[in-house]
Amino acid sequence: MKLVFSILFLSVSFSTFLPLAIARGGLHNSNPLGLEYGPGTGSGRHLFEDDESETRVDVAQGYMTNTELERAIKAFGQRCSNISRVYSIGESVNGVPLWVIEISDKPGEEEPEPAFKYIGNVHGDEPVGRELLMLLANWICDNYLKDPLATSIVDGVHLHILPSMNPDGFLLRRRGNANNIDLNRDFPDQFFPVNDYVNRRQPETRAIMKWLREIQFTASASLHGGALVANYPWDGTQDKRKNYFACPDDETFRFLASVYSGSHHNMSLSKEFEGGITNGASWYPIYGGMQDWNYIHAGCFELTLEISDNKWPIANELLTLWEYNKMSMLNLVASLIKTGVHGRIFSSDGGRPLPGFIEIKGINYTVQASRGIADYHRLLASGGRYEVTATAPGYKSKTTGIWLDKAGTNVDFVLDPNVNRRGIPLQSACECRWGTRNVIGIPIWKYTCF
Repeated sequence: MKLVFSILFLSVSFSTFLPLAIARGGLHNSNPLGLEYGPGTGSGRHLFEDDESETRVDVAQGYMTNTELERAIKAFGQRCSNISRVYSIGESVNGVPLWVIEISDKPGEEEPEPAFKYIGNVHGDEPVGRELLMLLANWICDNYLKDPLATSIVDGVHLHILPSMNPDGFLLRRRGNANNIDLNRDFPDQFFPVNDYVNRRQPETRAIMKWLREIQFTASASLHGGALVANYPWDGTQDKRKNYFACPDDETFRFLASVYSGSHHNMSLSKEFEGGITNGASWYPIYGGMQDWNYIHAGCFELTLEISDNKWPIANELLTLWEYNKMSMLNLVASLIKTGVHGRIFSSDGGRPLPGFIEIKGINYTVQASRGIADYHRLLASGGRYEVTATAPGYKSKTTGIWLDKAGTNVDFVLDPNVNRRGIPLQSACECRWGTRNVIGIPIWKYTCF
């Protein structure tokens, strides 16, 4: 790589064993409902909580500081300016910019391509993701037009990388942000009103929510530490019990999680999680998580990836962790163009784009086409036949059947307007605006006529 990261090699010793906690489990604000989950009830690997007073050596040695990470991001933007742009989605509690790298052959431009985002360092004491994401960005830049996988990602996907969602927590060496709030328990929840007060949400949470209002992401993954498993929705249950609770796209999520696990060095060989994947609620339920919120409110298929047994491994393990996760990270992004059905929706009356909807027979979930160029990207598990329907207010729906084998398929829909007996298009007297639509009792954002 042209951009060199200096990784110091050191040994870390602990004077005593620290309290055990599960990777997604929590400190402050992680259990607002008094639910029974944690080290005694959750299965999966356990790990050490950070406690600076009992740590002889600063585990952050060899990791980029927040200042160094910002410099690395900006340096990447200059070095790879032909296929990237750097922008901020907001600031942390202490005013640290939340920098994002976008990688694409046309960064910042609207194209009929899916968008994917990686988010690292959601928990301040899980910093492996921020290092690996910078290595990922630089690998793609160095291998564009040389490696077919790197080239297909740059040419076919808009990849957005947020190395650190929680820079304040990283600086403080703790899970929560500067207000000691667990950001992965700070999002609106589908079952309980734990985070319904907008003014109480943390600035990092608000920045993510605003980001997804501005960019329509097809899929996403957040990187965590403390276990080795690919976690998928739902993360919680309505009765607060630990059991498998499938979302409407359970088969697709299992497929995506298996793409990551199966491409990993040893995740799929797990003796604790079959195939190296798990339903979140089956592992242990959490509430206010970012993963479920993405799927419910933003139409974004998000995974929670636990990528290292140790939450904060010593720095000389980072390159090994990168090699273990590299193909998984690349293949998950590439899966957006290697599977599913993609296309655009047009009106037969003039050919203008229609921001309509895509529905799959038997799956109670609707994907919306973009408002600008009306492109849609409907992820689906490979190896099956699907009945795809396109709809738009004031237009006749159209349905077609597709077969997905080992590649995705493209289907453009041209919809005819509803007309009266004289053949004149019917003008809707209602106002079209953003609203909600229930899916198994859950509010889903959808363009609706009232």
